[in-house]
Amino acid sequence: MKTTRFLSVFFLALLLAGLLTAPAGAVRVTDPEIQAKAALLVDRKTGAVIYALNEHDELYPASTTKIMTCLLVLEAVDEGRLGLQQEITATPTALEGLAEDGSTAGIEAGEILTVEELLYCLMVVSANEAGAILAEEISGSVDSFVDRMNARAQELGCENTHFMNPHGYHDSQHYTSAWDLYLITEAALEHPMFMTVCDASSHTVPATNLSEERQLNNTNFLIRSGRDYYNADVHGVKTGSHSQAGNCLVTTAQHARMDLLCVILGAEREQKEDGTWWTYSFGETNRLYKWAFGNFAYQTILKEDDVAGEAPVSLSSTDHVTLRPAKAVELLLPKGVEPEEVEKTVALKADPVEAPIAEGDVLGTLTVTLDGEELAEVDLLAFTSVEASRLRVFWRDVKNFASTGAAKAGLAVVAVAAVVLGGWRLLFSRRRYRYGRSVGGGRGRRSYRGGRRKR
Repeated sequence: MKTTRFLSVFFLALLLAGLLTAPAGAVRVTDPEIQAKAALLVDRKTGAVIYALNEHDELYPASTTKIMTCLLVLEAVDEGRLGLQQEITATPTALEGLAEDGSTAGIEAGEILTVEELLYCLMVVSANEAGAILAEEISGSVDSFVDRMNARAQELGCENTHFMNPHGYHDSQHYTSAWDLYLITEAALEHPMFMTVCDASSHTVPATNLSEERQLNNTNFLIRSGRDYYNADVHGVKTGSHSQAGNCLVTTAQHARMDLLCVILGAEREQKEDGTWWTYSFGETNRLYKWAFGNFAYQTILKEDDVAGEAPVSLSSTDHVTLRPAKAVELLLPKGVEPEEVEKTVALKADPVEAPIAEGDVLGTLTVTLDGEELAEVDLLAFTSVEASRLRVFWRDVKNFASTGAAKAGLAVVAVAAVVLGGWRLLFSRRRYRYGRSVGGGRGRRSYRGGRRKR
């Protein structure tokens, strides 16, 4: 009995010891299993990827294509090529080839609507004809507009995107990825009008020359109160669906200072036992947001005026300069991660740094990592100015000049000249010595005739 009790206590102690000595951060947040072909959740403040599933796979986007269409329209407005209140007449060519069972606002050939109203038709009720009408107005033809769509995708860094139309009808060569849709949406969100339009749960289009006023209800059930999927934290952006693409959804959500963007592609829709339908693009989006808001929080790793290290200095009486980050480093991290678990690595542009140094000069970078994953990189700036020593700079310049090819050639010339001059002087001095002895010797050799002088 005593032995059993001893063993129980012993193994309990081992278990506790293992828990207490486990490396900090060894247990992180467990990712949810999202039911979709691809999914992406990004923190818009820091650019950190919180969740990713097949984010670079080429998939059919359906009507999320209209995010790019809307972006190009708003860019044309900013450039003055189009006005929001500019009236456009729908042409028969813009309405050609559109399926009768596709999303529509019921716009007819010859009907006149403003650019703004066409944008609401495009993004709220996902009207395919609105995309074609706007495309034709901007570029002269739908095909030319599609060329611009593809060019703009490349400019944004999209590597797995190719468009064939402005609305998202299925085509085997019409595809994108969750990551590329994130890039496109981020560009569109730079325009305030974009969120104004795509976050409208409903919109009333005024009467036109061919229609009474019409009510548009957003196809995104996450922003329509009263729906099963409604989430007050969610805003925008765009739905998309057809049989080949499945159900797609791009949204943003803000909660507790967090600002996230979520992309779901290729989700299914299934009928429950009670006869109702469940659309996984809506449900999985909500699940991802709930998971992120419950498991992550911002932490300030460095403030802008924090000391982030120091760099050795040469050519000055001061031997080092203090470094600070160019901006505060705030990261979205799993809850429970301690600041000391985050690794900070400094890389200097030069070691040592030569004076003079001005306050605010970029002297290096600081990389922040957690569990081997790079989370952020920030420039390191000189906290104060450092003056150079004139004498040290002078000797540095002398040494640098002496090491140049021109200086070495000059020194070689001087050395050769010195040798030649020395040789010439030596030769000349020897010749003069010999000449002096021959003359002097002649004068000195006088005949000795002896005898005394006669008186």
